[in-house]
Amino acid sequence: MRRVFIGLVVIAVLAWLAYNWTRRSAHPPKMEAAVADSATAGVKAARLFFGAANGDSLVAESREMIEATGLHDRVAALVAELDRGPRARGVAVLPAGTSVLRVFLDDRGLMTLDLSGAFRQRFRGGASAEYLAVASLIRTIGANIPEAKQVLIICAGRPLATLGGHLPLDRPLDVADWP
Repeated sequence: MRRVFIGLVVIAVLAWLAYNWTRRSAHPPKMEAAVADSATAGVKAARLFFGAANGDSLVAESREMIEATGLHDRVAALVAELDRGPRARGVAVLPAGTSVLRVFLDDRGLMTLDLSGAFRQRFRGGASAEYLAVASLIRTIGANIPEAKQVLIICAGRPLATLGGHLPLDRPLDVADWP
């Protein structure tokens, strides 16, 4: 009697699985949103700033990027490209692994840029390296996000007094001051 009961349970489970499998294969999940996003995505030229090979200034590089719609995606894509480094001349000046956690932009143009802990933890260098890392960020944002007038850099959700001890980051930086 026990074997008959177990057999009936196994048959019921198999029948239920077969029913669900045939129902799913008859109605595959819709992929319209993903197809629409990739089909309508545009390409936009971005202007990125990297350190010059001699280490005393920045060099600009134009790069084609997939156009992102939201502010977070736009800024995150720019920072990701800075982290990847230049394709032509120059050197990457952001600490390796720097990424965007959050971005906020108020109606006066103040952007609060929350970067990953790698920005602070992996920074190595002196005053010029610190200047180039911050300048690379601010100039890239200024060139590609015209609505940002000031940038306040924070790290892992916490205020950042300075990156390397030479440049104060405890207040917003005016984009216009970083030509």
